[in-house]
Amino acid sequence: MLTALHIQDFVLIDQLSLPLGQGLTALTGETGAGKSILLEALGLAAGGRMARGAVRRGADKGVVAAAFEPGADHPVWAALEENAISAGDDDQVILKRIQGADGKSRAFINDQPVSIGLLKIIGEMLIEIHGQHDGVSFL
Repeated sequence: MLTALHIQDFVLIDQLSLPLGQGLTALTGETGAGKSILLEALGLAAGGRMARGAVRRGADKGVVAAAFEPGADHPVWAALEENAISAGDDDQVILKRIQGADGKSRAFINDQPVSIGLLKIIGEMLIEIHGQHDGVSFL
């Protein structure tokens, strides 16, 4: 379960810490309110690609971190152990991405440096993001 999202200097967001409770969380708001920015940030924390210019203007880096509390029997624990990554505080998994304005990117899981590839593998075990037109395809 996603428990928190922290964003700093990403697109238009200076600083945001968003705690999330148990159950369903719905992001609602008018066009341009920033819902897509939150989803992009979450995708970035989970190993997704970052568009150039996504670091907020005037900042030297953008930081996105997502905290998860998977159940004790979740397969992510075995994957973390395989890669010598220790459990975080309170059995949390914290995915973090730091993107420099120069385009250089660093990834962390529970404050341990990892490759973007490993971040993506672990991220895919914890979250699945679907867009508005995911079910649409051309024949």
